[in-house]
Amino acid sequence: MITLFLILYPAVAATLILLFGGERVKQAALVAALVELVVAGYAFYTFQPNATSQFGFDYPWIGTIGIRFSAGIDGISVLLVVLTGLLVPFIVLSTFNRSYERPNTFYALMLYMQAALIGVFTARDGFLFYLFFEAALIPIYFLAAMWGGENRIPVTFKFFVYTIFGSLFMLVALVYLYYQTPATATVTHSAAIADFYNLKLTPEAQNWIFWAFFIAFAIKMPVFPFHTWQPDTYVESPTPATMLLAGIMLKMGVYGLIRFILPTVPLGVETWGKTAVILSVIGIIYGSIIAIRQRDMKRLIAYSSFSHVGLMAAGVFSLTETGMQGALIQMLAHGINVVGMFFVADVIFSRTNTRQLDQLGGITRTTPKLTVYFMIMLLGSVALPLTNGFIGEFLLLHGVFTYNHYLGFAAGLTIIFGAVYMLRMFQKSMFGPTSSRTETFADLTSSESWVFIPLVVMVFWIGIYPHSFLKVTEPAVANLMKYIGTTAVSMK
Repeated sequence: MITLFLILYPAVAATLILLFGGERVKQAALVAALVELVVAGYAFYTFQPNATSQFGFDYPWIGTIGIRFSAGIDGISVLLVVLTGLLVPFIVLSTFNRSYERPNTFYALMLYMQAALIGVFTARDGFLFYLFFEAALIPIYFLAAMWGGENRIPVTFKFFVYTIFGSLFMLVALVYLYYQTPATATVTHSAAIADFYNLKLTPEAQNWIFWAFFIAFAIKMPVFPFHTWQPDTYVESPTPATMLLAGIMLKMGVYGLIRFILPTVPLGVETWGKTAVILSVIGIIYGSIIAIRQRDMKRLIAYSSFSHVGLMAAGVFSLTETGMQGALIQMLAHGINVVGMFFVADVIFSRTNTRQLDQLGGITRTTPKLTVYFMIMLLGSVALPLTNGFIGEFLLLHGVFTYNHYLGFAAGLTIIFGAVYMLRMFQKSMFGPTSSRTETFADLTSSESWVFIPLVVMVFWIGIYPHSFLKVTEPAVANLMKYIGTTAVSMK
């Protein structure tokens, strides 16, 4: 029942905040998010490291046609549940020095999105997954459209069209899989994801289902060339919405690759997996090069995120345990790092009213706390040893290099490029002479510091003792890889 609480509680809290609001709506949203964090932490602490689904529930939804309200937490989803529970309270806290019109609507939408994200990561029914996958789009659309920048309407419309277009492909694939499941005496077919894994699909069917799912998930991540909606959406959205997008929402795409594509269509992966890896590696290099040329801090971080997620996708399609483990822990690490980096950009913008690097400089002279936290989040992002980014990228690159030496070498360029654009951003914003915008730059407030402190703790916890997270995912990953191998052989 823990999973049911994690899904329903934020939705109930959001509804109460939306209806009653009040002067202390920020505090109410923070308390609600912290309760969710405590329960998610308890689920992680009590989770038994094996390949089973735990803390689950299963109720009839549309029972006569075999669609059920069923969800649970397993080794593939547990880190993403923790990530969602961890980031939302600190995203809420990051807004305490900001004022937003209609605050009850603003914070309610954030909690509604948290509920939908937990639903995505725990759903055990294909159509329930689709429902939450689409439901997560609604809050972020309104957050961006109502509180975004000057160009928010055309940008959010493009984002909405892209994601809906991709989701239609997934819906067609889900309907097809549903009708391939055997009928029983009580229901016509089954929508259980586990039943999709047992289908003996023809190679031709697996090929088109692969692309239907891949396009849907590639748009969400995004992977080259389905990425054009991302930079503008990240820049135009209010920073809390950008944090939700980059920190958690893009993980839905990577999670979908693991949950649906690999075990359902192994022959499709065998045929088209290398194409997906190549597209992912192109995105790594392309995103890095574009990031190096950026002058806007937020846009630079957006392209950095695009590059990093390409490495995660490549690791998934490497079909190695190290690549899969790397993808799972890197989703956790990337979420922490990118939220920290976007918050740095937001702090600087709130004091200078600009994110342009050539208008900044000399900030470090009066900001010892911001300088330290900025550097720690940056080092995690560039995968310095003993930080969280190193563990995931090392495992991912090992997986891709095992899959193909040349692609592994090309993917490894992300480490060099990442250091170039991140250190350049730090140098131009923090060092050098002050500008008219940074002469009176103030250091972090107490609420801003409390956003960074837990993120910094996680940077070092994952980097120094990754086993506390890898041991939780290892049995599920090993079971998944064994299942993919045996299923692919039996289908030939």
